[in-house]
Order: sequence, then structure tokens, then C-alpha cells
Amino acid sequence: MSEFVENGNEEVVENTTMETMEDALDSVKEIKVGDTVVGDVLAFDDNQVRVSIQESGGLEGVIPRNELSAIPIEELTDVVNIGDEVELVVVKPIKDKENGNYLLSKKRVDAKKVWAELEEKAKNDEVIEAPVKNVVKGGLVVDLGVRGFVPASMVEDYFVDDFSTYVGKELKFKIVEIEPNDNRLILSHKDIARAEREAKRAERLQTLEEGSIIEGTVARIVNFGAFIDLDGVDGLVHISRIAHEHVAKPSDYLTPGETVKVKVLSVDLEEGRVSLSIKDTLPGPWDDIEEKAGQGAVLKGTVKRLTDFGAFVEVFPGVEGLVHISQISHEHIATPADKLEEGQEIDVKVLSVDPEEHRLSLSIKALEEAPARSEAEENEDYSAPRAPRAPKANKSNNRPAKPASNKQAASSDDVENSFTMGDLLGSQLSGLDLSDQD
Repeated sequence: MSEFVENGNEEVVENTTMETMEDALDSVKEIKVGDTVVGDVLAFDDNQVRVSIQESGGLEGVIPRNELSAIPIEELTDVVNIGDEVELVVVKPIKDKENGNYLLSKKRVDAKKVWAELEEKAKNDEVIEAPVKNVVKGGLVVDLGVRGFVPASMVEDYFVDDFSTYVGKELKFKIVEIEPNDNRLILSHKDIARAEREAKRAERLQTLEEGSIIEGTVARIVNFGAFIDLDGVDGLVHISRIAHEHVAKPSDYLTPGETVKVKVLSVDLEEGRVSLSIKDTLPGPWDDIEEKAGQGAVLKGTVKRLTDFGAFVEVFPGVEGLVHISQISHEHIATPADKLEEGQEIDVKVLSVDPEEHRLSLSIKALEEAPARSEAEENEDYSAPRAPRAPKANKSNNRPAKPASNKQAASSDDVENSFTMGDLLGSQLSGLDLSDQD
């Protein structure tokens, strides 16, 4: 009886052992290239990580440094530590099994996950954010755990000459094209940048007040003026608003990148247009004209325009005075063009200045010596002038004639005031005996 029991126990033990071995063999997975496995970090050997592959029957593998992370690392421990469980992909078997049975990669597993996440984001048209790692020919390289490329035409909605300032910046992108099998990921920042700029512009427009004086930066210069960046909003300074004097070329007065003060003339919220002025922030050319061009001052000027009645001469930027035809020369001239031409530089003397009316009366002949006069001209000047006739009465209604206008009176006074008492009486005093007569 006991022999039977003993033999029976041996069979049970044997059967149990066989079942355990079969279970163990069944639990060992067959490892193939491309499989995803889980490994336990055992040790660090030079530039690689040694791991034990779970459920492999004791097989080991190594992860080279370049297969550990998609981004540069200083130490292996920056990614994994001894005892960590890591998900890995089998790259290939190792013929020399001294360092392990398989070459493994953590980077490729991470990339698979990233590609899957990116495909989902692309499907949902989500915005992603990532740093710019490098500038290459034709665009930017972006790190998203996988390599992304931003063509130069998709960086901004305006031309960018130098992309070096983008390196290290964290930017937002939309996925334009994604092909995980080809490791192809094309991104765009342009549409996002435009949307952000428009939102910022709309917000900034609300803060601009007409009549306020603010600072801006010259963004770009065009033939008809200059666009000034007002912290996200571009305003136009028309060429006529750059300076008090005439401006032929805006580039003669402004430089891109220059900081300038501007006055807000108008803000059109619907059209998003801002009209600015630089000259309204500058001192007016007539503000201190009496100090710069007081009566009797001698100035240098440029003939700007000739008319039938005289010449307009610019003596300061934005300040023109009139040289009446009678003040051009001591000689009689038919037109100012007989003596002057536009663009000519001349010396002038200030006869009078009116700051309020912005009027400046100038003379050229006052700086020239008068020519010698003949005896006949002297005698003619000394002859007594005729007494003015009394105005005739209006025969039709016997009302007295209207007095002369102020302008006529002024002209008459000017003529009379141009003569001295000696000039008026002349030779009439020569034969008069003024001695006392008893």
C-alpha cells in the first residue's frame, strides 16, 4: 500500500514539474525585430544602458546613447536610472552577445507615441507649441520629440531676411502635413502669427486717442510716407506730415528702426487705419521768427517761386518771405525773372515781420548801393508835388463822393512817407529870406 502511495507521489511531482516548465516556456515571448518590449535597467556601460528584457527568459539588451533620447543629453541618468522600467523597441539582434542579445531603442518608442499624438492633433486642427532648435536652408527646425520643419514662407506673413533670432524661441504652430512612416512633419506659424497680430492690433487700436502724442518705431518707408509701428499697430505718416518744409523723399528724413514722436490725427476702428503726424510734434517754423528774423536782419535764402509781383524766398525751413518786385533792384524791371531764377541763393534784408499772419517782407536792393543819380533826376525829385484834388461830388444825387478805401489810403501814405520835408518843399525854400525884418 505504501509503495503504491510513494509511486503515486512521484508521478504527481513529475507531472507538476512538467506543467511548470511548460508554463514557463509558454510565458517566454518570442522576440522579433520591431517588437515593443519592457526592460528593467540593470547598469550603465560606457555610452549605453544594459537592460533585462521582461518575459524573455533572461535575455538582455543594450540601449546606445543615440537611441536613448531624441534630444541631446549630457548624462545617461538624465533619461533613466537603475531599476527603471522602460518601454523599448527591438532594433536588431546582436551577433556578439557578450553585451546582450538585442540592440534596443527608447527613442523610437517615444517617437511612435509622439507621432500618434501629433496625428490626433492634426486631425483636430489643434495648435501645438515647441521650441525652434535650428535654422537650416529654407526654414526652421522644430523639436516636438520628433523633427518638425517650418518652411521660410510659413514662418511669418511678411518677408524675413534673417531667421537667426528665432533660435530658442517657443512658437505656436499648425500641422500642415504629417507622414510618420516618412518621418515627415511640416508646420506653419504664419496663420497663427497673423491671427495674434490682428487680435493685438484690435486691442491696441482701442487705446489710441486722437490728439495724443506717443512714440513709435519707423517700420517701413514708402514713396508717399512712412509706416510707424505703435506697439503692434501700424500708422501712416503721409509725406506732407513729416516736416514743416517740403519733403521730396521720406527716406531723406526717416530711417527704418528709428524711434519718433507722432501725433495721432485720426483712428478708424472699422478699417483699422491710423493717421499720424510727425511735424505736429515739432516746433513751428514761425514760433520764434521775430528772434530769428527780426526787422533789419540780413539772411541767406533760396528763391522758391517767381510771380508777376515778386519772388518768394525761403529763409528757414518752412519759412518763406516775399521780395516785392519793387524791392528786387534799384533798376526798373518788367518781371522778377529779369533778375532772379528759381533755386538761386541770395541775401535778403528783413523789412517787416508778422508772426501771427506768417508774413515776412524782404528786400534785395536794400543791401545794394543805389546807383548815382543824374542832375535832372535830382531836380525832378525836388520839384514840389501837386496838391491833391478834392473829390468831386456825385452829380447824380449830389451826395459827397465816398472816401478812399483803407488800402488806397495806406498806399497814399506810403508814397508820402517815402519823401522827407526837404524833398517835398525842395527849391521853394532856396530864395526865401528868413532873417528878421523890422
